Amino acid sequence: MKTIIETPNFNVKDSLTEFVKLHVEKLEIISDKIVESRVFLKLDKFDNKENKVCEIKVSLPGNDLFASKHADSFEEAVVLTVEAIKHQLKRWKDV
Repeated sequence: MKTIIETPNFNVKDSLTEFVKLHVEKLEIISDKIVESRVFLKLDKFDNKENKVCEIKVSLPGNDLFASKHADSFEEAVVLTVEAIKHQLKRWKDV
């Protein structure tokens, strides 16, 4: 599976990149048919604390899955988004 991480308008630390890859690669346990995953990390311009956003798009043969979550930290947003994609993958496999 190819994983692409995009962070528009800010630089990301290597530790966060590794954290994202570690969690996204776990999706392969559920399905080996994943072609590519794109992870977008961005900051919303809200005044509240939950301004970190993680969006993940997973490409499968004939289908794409997408999830987006807001959180206090990028790490938390990544974990929440990966969990949402896991749920979608399990439903996709059952169809």
